[in-house]
Amino acid sequence: MEESVSIVIPVFEEEESIPYLYKSVKETMEGLERKYEIIFVDDGSRDNTFKLLEEVQRKDPAVVVVSFRRNFGQTAAMAAGFEYANGDIIITMDADLQNDPADIPRLLDSIKGHDVVSGWRKDRQDRFLSRRLPSVTANWLISKVTGVYLHDYGCTLKAYRKEVIKNVRLYGEMHRFIPAIASWVGASITEVETTHHPRRFGKSKYGISRTVRVILDLITVKFLQSFSTRPIHAFGPGGLLLGFIGFLIAFYLSFEKFVRGKDIGGRPLLFLGVLLIILGVQLVVMGLLGEMLARVYHESQGKPIYTVKKVLGR
Repeated sequence: MEESVSIVIPVFEEEESIPYLYKSVKETMEGLERKYEIIFVDDGSRDNTFKLLEEVQRKDPAVVVVSFRRNFGQTAAMAAGFEYANGDIIITMDADLQNDPADIPRLLDSIKGHDVVSGWRKDRQDRFLSRRLPSVTANWLISKVTGVYLHDYGCTLKAYRKEVIKNVRLYGEMHRFIPAIASWVGASITEVETTHHPRRFGKSKYGISRTVRVILDLITVKFLQSFSTRPIHAFGPGGLLLGFIGFLIAFYLSFEKFVRGKDIGGRPLLFLGVLLIILGVQLVVMGLLGEMLARVYHESQGKPIYTVKKVLGR
């Protein structure tokens, strides 16, 4: 028996795209003769997106609509989609018609023998300076830092096995790092070329400013990947270095005071030494506690990063 499929589609103010998107996904899935469901996650849209999705769901029981009370972001929308998905294989895609549903069969073929299949927009139809150049740079950096080499981390069109994705907790801008996070538990990852269309309606919700948030989340991913069970190895060397320099300064000033009899009370070097010692201990500890508390809050307690207003079709 063929494995069932859940299509998870985060949506934010895409009222013009919804009719075309639903029709295209529906035609593709009907041709596969598999049990499937289409999960739209409305990320707090303020236009007619939810009304259109409501109409679609009323006519099609295979459609599930999850509506947020406000805009929580794409990562939260994906996390909600994963939570409500029942399929053995979960496929994610964008709602702006730039991903092609016709590529879904290719992802399903490629996931045989793998746990994650990542789409690669080899011929990407976006502006070079504002979208493609930052993306190429980010993909190179993420690959180097995580050790999971993919051409296109930012491509939403991906396929996951349920047992892998259900154990992944997301927050921040973590959705683009799912392949790297999955690799921590030994997931097998492959990549396939996918079609990418120019945007037909509206404008992109993301710009170059998003790069800063991605870099900060990449730092978090690297920390959780390499030091989550031994965080002192990440923060200890820096703290020891600062503390050691501060100690050398304090030792030198002590020598000046007690051996040479000089006054050190007003010397800036004294304040620098004290400051370095404090930084070496306090700032490192505060950063470590902050990362650990965030991980405990979201993962150990199962705290959600979104609130759902309404669920249709389940």
